[in-house]
Amino acid sequence: MKKTIALFAFALISSIGFAQNGPKIEFAAKDNTIDYGKVTKSENGSRDFIFTNTGNAPLIITNVLSTCGCTVPTKPDEPIMPGKTGKITVKYNMAPGPIRKTITVESNAVNYEAGRVALKIKGEVISN
Repeated sequence: MKKTIALFAFALISSIGFAQNGPKIEFAAKDNTIDYGKVTKSENGSRDFIFTNTGNAPLIITNVLSTCGCTVPTKPDEPIMPGKTGKITVKYNMAPGPIRKTITVESNAVNYEAGRVALKIKGEVISN
């Protein structure tokens, strides 16, 4: 019985020691994906990924990369303080056809491996 209690106490203390301190990024979009749905090419292709810093240190977005030149992301210039929200704007060029693009966010967030988060946009641009 003493061994069981000691093992439980050790596990509890270890889990507390591994709690992540630092900035954490949480996106409002389900599965980090924005669905454009069916849109016409005359529509504005701009969408915002809203996020919150749920950690306890300033969140710094160092880079936002797109998989192609048809998608242009814009990142915040200033650090996002704990508890505050920010946005990453993505502008798609609205070329007719399916939309399936990935945007990679690089940051100092501790809740994603190496601070990298994949964001996705999907949908379809129709010609009318």
